[in-house]
Amino acid sequence: MKLFIVDDSQMIYEGLNTLLSSLRNVEIIGQAGTEREAVALIESLRPDAVILDIRLQSGNGIDVLRKIKNTDAPSPVVIILTNYPYPQYRKKCLALGADYFLDKVDDLVKSQNQCNRLK
Repeated sequence: MKLFIVDDSQMIYEGLNTLLSSLRNVEIIGQAGTEREAVALIESLRPDAVILDIRLQSGNGIDVLRKIKNTDAPSPVVIILTNYPYPQYRKKCLALGADYFLDKVDDLVKSQNQCNRLK
């Protein structure tokens, strides 16, 4: 699976990269920290899945989601991973086509534990 990460935190990117690179059949093909860069790279690289933060250095993940899901090309699976797990964000993201909506604090720890069991 080709995976693309959109997050403006280098620490989060490195943590996800370390965690997910250890899984079989997962290849991280790129990263972006801004809306413009994310949309351009997702359109050109065509990942199978995108991990997407809501808040970015420039722009926001909700607009990235809207743009990559609103094309004629097959869209990737989108996993929203945020520090802002508010119900209104969850509702908006799922309505725009996000496949999953996860809390960085609670869900990332659970995911890390599950990934460690798969190794």
